[in-house]
Amino acid sequence: MKIDCIGDVHGCIDELHNLFQSLGYHYDNQVFKHPGGRVPVFLGDLTDRGPNSLAVIRLVYRMVITEKIARYVPGNHCNKLYRFFLGNNVQQTHGLETTVQEFESLSKDEKQHIRKQFMTLYEQAPLYLEIPELNAVICHAGIKEEYIGRTDKRVKTFVLYGDITGESDEKGRPIRRDWAKHYHGKRWIIYGHTPVKEPRIVNHTINIDTGCVFGNALSAYQLPEKNLVSVRSQQPLNEDKFRTFD
Repeated sequence: MKIDCIGDVHGCIDELHNLFQSLGYHYDNQVFKHPGGRVPVFLGDLTDRGPNSLAVIRLVYRMVITEKIARYVPGNHCNKLYRFFLGNNVQQTHGLETTVQEFESLSKDEKQHIRKQFMTLYEQAPLYLEIPELNAVICHAGIKEEYIGRTDKRVKTFVLYGDITGESDEKGRPIRRDWAKHYHGKRWIIYGHTPVKEPRIVNHTINIDTGCVFGNALSAYQLPEKNLVSVRSQQPLNEDKFRTFD
């Protein structure tokens, strides 16, 4: 099995198309297919903040659900959009407002269709993906070694939001502990969630959210080759959104 793990897309459909082309995929019947049968794995946060979140939903739905040629695990933004589609009273902030604005511009039938697509995609997704033959675990925000195999509330919070403290920094961003520094498992953990300027490898973990929606790059990590492939973002650069680590 050969896979291409794709970092947080956040509505950046053009960059996603460019990344697929850089990875050797061909566009056929409204999906991207690899001639060698490689499987794309989306790390969550498909939507919000970027220019075309609904186009990303449509493409990923078709590849994962209809054609069954890709995999997807949810992120925290996916969880929030799912709760919005359930009718819950969620705050339309931190990027959700851009997806809702797109959604509200649709006709009634189009709204029902995209809502059903996304809810199906979310409901059929595993919380995280274990791939024993590649010695890898793929998840949105990371996972502790002792959490692998569990899906309880504590693990779900960690996988979607990271190792949060409940506090915020001076810029209003949630403070997250550097869990990767303390990970000593032998399985590779491929994750995103925290925007970094360059893919960050610590122990057997790699963060591939290179902040496409914040103007840096959209990245993929290939297994078993352990290759990194990135394409430049077409969005304005926002330096304040990137994290640095000691």
